[in-house]
Amino acid sequence: MPDEAKKLQATRILLTAAAVMILVTGLKLGQSFFVPVLLAGFIATVSFPITSWLRKRRVPMPIAVLLTVLVDFAFMTGVVIIVITLTGDLESKWQDRYYPAMNSKIDEVRETAVGVLENLKIPDARKTVDNYATIKIPAQIGKNFDPFDLGKDVAVRVLGFLGSTLLILILTVFMLSEARMFGRRVNAVLEARGPNLDRLMNSTADIQRYLAMKTVVSLATGVLAGFLCWAAGLDFYILWGILAFALNFIPVLGSIIAGVPPFILAFLVDGGPSALAVGVGYISINIFLGNFLEPMLMGRRFGLSTLVVIISVLFWGFIWGPVGMFLAVPLTMVLKVMLDNSDELRWIAVAITKEKPDSILDLHDLDGSLDGLSSRDRVDLSAVTADKRG
Repeated sequence: MPDEAKKLQATRILLTAAAVMILVTGLKLGQSFFVPVLLAGFIATVSFPITSWLRKRRVPMPIAVLLTVLVDFAFMTGVVIIVITLTGDLESKWQDRYYPAMNSKIDEVRETAVGVLENLKIPDARKTVDNYATIKIPAQIGKNFDPFDLGKDVAVRVLGFLGSTLLILILTVFMLSEARMFGRRVNAVLEARGPNLDRLMNSTADIQRYLAMKTVVSLATGVLAGFLCWAAGLDFYILWGILAFALNFIPVLGSIIAGVPPFILAFLVDGGPSALAVGVGYISINIFLGNFLEPMLMGRRFGLSTLVVIISVLFWGFIWGPVGMFLAVPLTMVLKVMLDNSDELRWIAVAITKEKPDSILDLHDLDGSLDGLSSRDRVDLSAVTADKRG
């Protein structure tokens, strides 16, 4: 019997690993289907307060949904137009201002390097440094690292992505229209299936709150970053603010990436002190918003450790690209709930959570005690479980 049990356990592990590989492959191959649906869900979640506000003012549901989608479309179109326009202006200034500034900085570094090598009594110091600083570095940067070719590529990708905007907006319309009916359907399902789905709905509410509050925090990040770049005298501060707003949806890594272009620009134009000021400003913004405002608005941190968040960003980015990175935390929260409801895979949910194992087991024991009770009792005890989780 022990040998048979070990064989059975090994078989289960192999089957689980195979199922995970098949699932990951399917998710990656189905990117063209899942990405529009996820984006539509994101837009619908963030936009639903507009629809709700209009409904409270007795605006008919079809008109409220239509107005909400028009606001979404106008916002996205405006952002795309601004980004493309500013990218074109940035390209025109590259040859006139930034490229000469870059060469000037290279000359300064070259002279410093020559002085250091000469002090070390290294022969042909100037010739060696000149070969790299005068010929190789500017040539490589000027020809192969044109950041505005990258800007063009981004603009082309954005325009290509707008080709699927119609599908996303149509999905958003139906999601907003079905939002009120969805709650009634879930309540009916909860009466029939018990507390497991109630736990899932608690997580769904957390995800909705996360997306709404993350949008507010990202907007604040964009405004403060744009103001910082304006105060530092940098060109295209609106572009850097939009970049900070968009990338702040990517947990941990996004804010770091958003600060790199303004930092480099400040260094090229005004030198080290200006770049240092911009860098410190970005760090201060992210510390304040990430450690004070965001926890205050969101409450508890959804039970995911920082390491798990970073890994989830990399994983979902590998699966679905930038969209996966933007929605890494909500997707991981859903995955955590699914694992939490599986007896065989619950240990994974315990491994990725920040909660203590004892508290997790207590919650499962409380959820398990709901079996056999009436619907009303199940709802009451489920509320206790949700409070304990918070």
